[in-house]
Formats: sequence, structure tokens, C-alpha cells
Amino acid sequence: MQIPVNPMSLTIYHNPKCSKSRKTLELIRARGIEPTIVLYLEAPPSAERILELAGLLACPVRDLLRSSEEEFREAADLPELDDAAAVASWLTRHPRVLQRPIVVDDERPAAVVGRPPESVLGLMP
Repeated sequence: MQIPVNPMSLTIYHNPKCSKSRKTLELIRARGIEPTIVLYLEAPPSAERILELAGLLACPVRDLLRSSEEEFREAADLPELDDAAAVASWLTRHPRVLQRPIVVDDERPAAVVGRPPESVLGLMP
């Protein structure tokens, strides 16, 4: 009996209620890859991991904020957006505001935000 092997190792920071996140996961699975799924609303990434994700995405941490979210617009405790560590820490307490979905190629390492979902195709062979 042959055990199927994933051709690559991906992690998706996933919100099953988000259509873009569901579509991104569908595109990954259509390529025969079963990613590690992090339900980030239930298990928010640490501030350190958020800083790592920003590094992999080659963007400032403030670019990981979804400014259209009501929780962002009404936040009384939002830190100065140029303070990466403070914003990362804030995101651990307000994960709904985190960009989604974020997909990480755990082997390279590299990452993309699945907006549009097809952007994840750049991580795959």
C-alpha cells in the first residue's frame, strides 16, 4: 500500500466563514495538497508569529490589518500603526482584524494573502 505524500507543506490561516478563505483552501486542495489549517479566530497566532508572517509577506505589520472591519474602526486601544510589535500584540487580541487568508509555504519559507484566492497559486509548482 502506497501512502500519498503531499508535494509541499502549506499552512493556511483560515476563517471558514470567509468566502475568500474557503476558495483559497479549495484551490490548494484541488492541487492535491492538504494544508495545515489554523483556525486563527479560535487560536490566534502569537505576536512573534504575526511579525514572522509580515516578514514572509514582505510588508509592514500594519498592512495585515483589515481596516474595513468594524472592530478596527471602533478600536479604542489601537496602538500607533508604525509600532510593529505593538500592532502584532494588538492583533493577537483582535484576530478578526487580521488579513485573511494567509497561506505559508513552510518549506521555502514564503507566504501570500489569498486575496484574490488565485494569488496562492504563486506558491505552488
